[in-house]
Amino acid sequence: MKLHFKLLLILAGISAGMAAKYITGPSIQSFGTDFTPPEPNATSLRISGFFSDDAAFSSIDHSVSSFLQRNDMAGASVAIAKEGKLVFSKGYGWADKDNRVRTEPYHLFRVASVSKLITAAGIMKLAEEGKLKLDDHVFGPDGILNQPPYDIYIDHNVEDIKVEHLLNHSGGWTNRWGDPMFIPHAVARGLGKELPVDAEDIIHYMLGKRLHFKPGTMSSYSNLGYAILGKIIEKASGEDYESYIKTNLLYPLGIFDMRLGGSYLTERAELEVKYYEPSDTYLVTDHKSEEKVPRSYGGNDIRTLGPAGGWLASSTDLLKFMLAIDGMNLPEDILKKESIETMTTPVKKYLDPMGWRGVRKNYWYRTGTLAGTSALMVRNDNGISYVVLFNSSTWKGPMLSTDIRRMMDRALRKTHEWPEYNLFELASNWK
Repeated sequence: MKLHFKLLLILAGISAGMAAKYITGPSIQSFGTDFTPPEPNATSLRISGFFSDDAAFSSIDHSVSSFLQRNDMAGASVAIAKEGKLVFSKGYGWADKDNRVRTEPYHLFRVASVSKLITAAGIMKLAEEGKLKLDDHVFGPDGILNQPPYDIYIDHNVEDIKVEHLLNHSGGWTNRWGDPMFIPHAVARGLGKELPVDAEDIIHYMLGKRLHFKPGTMSSYSNLGYAILGKIIEKASGEDYESYIKTNLLYPLGIFDMRLGGSYLTERAELEVKYYEPSDTYLVTDHKSEEKVPRSYGGNDIRTLGPAGGWLASSTDLLKFMLAIDGMNLPEDILKKESIETMTTPVKKYLDPMGWRGVRKNYWYRTGTLAGTSALMVRNDNGISYVVLFNSSTWKGPMLSTDIRRMMDRALRKTHEWPEYNLFELASNWK
């Protein structure tokens, strides 16, 4: 089927979907003349994978399906943009194997450390609003976080930590003794308190330790640094972290489904997938008790990870977000050009970029890995960018992202025909 015929099918599909929604929705149901149904909550554009079911995308279909089978993974969601237009959006495999629910592009996945890019964008937005500066100090009498419990520390070098140091992982901490975001029992014992602990507790606990290096002199990947950035966003904005991000970054883009996730299956959000670990995985200690649980359902404290790794998103929403901070202005970026350049131009060659995992000559990328989930987003200079989300993990850990990128690059090289339409616009016009 030629792609230009696909437009007619898409319009017909959207029309049918809208008709079904009208017939079954609250506006048509009879509750009596004195009943006024509540206004529906706003949602993101939820685009079916049907719209990308075309022979022109056979290389992508084959590559992703084979990748799932080869790595014994349950499901995946892929969204691809060309020159700022959503040209491909499709789900593969299972969102929920137990209940035989197929993956769709609008299903929500934990995106793990991709959350750091969201947090970094929030900091840049606050800087643009004049509510903080990147060279502001974080701790100490003149620091942003100068209130209890952040005013008690044993290493006065923490007074040298600036906002930009947390953004590029040069705050002074390493994971030499373990990642502090993943040792809640040790934090609770160290503070002499009962479980569970939260981000404030973890930061308080780490301020009772010495830094591992002088701030700003090297980069060492730090989830803790981004947890602190979450507290900075709250202090500078006067709002809850999640609320600030939603109101100032996501809602203006028409993104309403993204949210912070929960740690347990009972906290599963509407449209959220189920998560699957390798078959030979083992149980770990629950983050807020002594019980043994799967790492993907209780072993990790997703809510506390928050700014460092707690967001849920669909591939289409995440792609829309990336297109708004990619410097190409197609569509219009939500951050200023100068802010985007600051995020992607390391202060020193030996320091990391801000929010992004890596900035290469021809592409920028951001990865995310947790038990039960893997995520990759890539912004290419050639105008083709993509997001790939999985609801499974493997023993490859973060190295899986390299395999994902190679798989996608091969599939994209073999795809020679792209539609002219923009699925974002089509769905928006017919929503």
